[in-house]
Amino acid sequence: MSITAADVNKLRQMTGAGMMDCKKALTEANGDFEAAVDILRKAGQKVAAKRADNETNEGVVLIAMNADHSNGKLIALACETEPVSKVDAFNDLAKSILDAAVKSHAPSAHDLLAEPLADGRSVEGHIIELTGKIGEKITLAAYENISAEKVVSYIHSNNKIGVLVAFENVQGFDVAEVGKDIAMQITAMKPVALDKDGVDAETIEREIEIGKDQARQEGKPEAMLEKIAVGKLEKFYKESTLLNQQFVKDSSITIRQYVESAQNGLTIASFKRIALV
Repeated sequence: MSITAADVNKLRQMTGAGMMDCKKALTEANGDFEAAVDILRKAGQKVAAKRADNETNEGVVLIAMNADHSNGKLIALACETEPVSKVDAFNDLAKSILDAAVKSHAPSAHDLLAEPLADGRSVEGHIIELTGKIGEKITLAAYENISAEKVVSYIHSNNKIGVLVAFENVQGFDVAEVGKDIAMQITAMKPVALDKDGVDAETIEREIEIGKDQARQEGKPEAMLEKIAVGKLEKFYKESTLLNQQFVKDSSITIRQYVESAQNGLTIASFKRIALV
């Protein structure tokens, strides 16, 4: 059948795809608009597959908090280039995904990808479709969902780093200022865990091996390597676990001491940091 310019424009308005892509899809679908949309979506899947190994270091980080700040949700929608991160369709999709997270209280990124958006199609389906329209890889890079007595959020000025900090034993204390200080500390200092016991065994083993190798290169005797490495591990804990880090605003105290001084009994239960880098 003959495909008119009006048909092509109609499909383009429906999908946002390019004119030539719309014409090709309509031709292949013999003018069936629903079939043409499916063809375009399948084309999006092909684009996603072709670009699967491409790096996605650009995008946007968004946070949503509930009314009493006992829950926070944090998402990162990533793309390959900065210009795409500024496109309205990309940012609208990011907001829709965050809305879906708030509505569903999805426990994981995998669950969030399966959640429906306003038109009933899944988050994953929308990401695939936009990939096809834009022509570069788009991915839900991260999703975090934290609940606690109080949760404080922070988005860095570049909208590419987001932090959630969960507090317990608040006892009516306004944690906003302390929470912001802690969140900015996490943004800048990139702790790998809250405390020593939160560091995974693989990281500990790697740090010990690095410490041994450094000592060996310094000419230390083999019998001393383990002891030296354990000493270096303590330094790692001080630099890389949040509660043991020096407070960036006052290097004379640790984060643990700062929190304790702010309110007796106040504790940081957990934190999440996601960044597009």
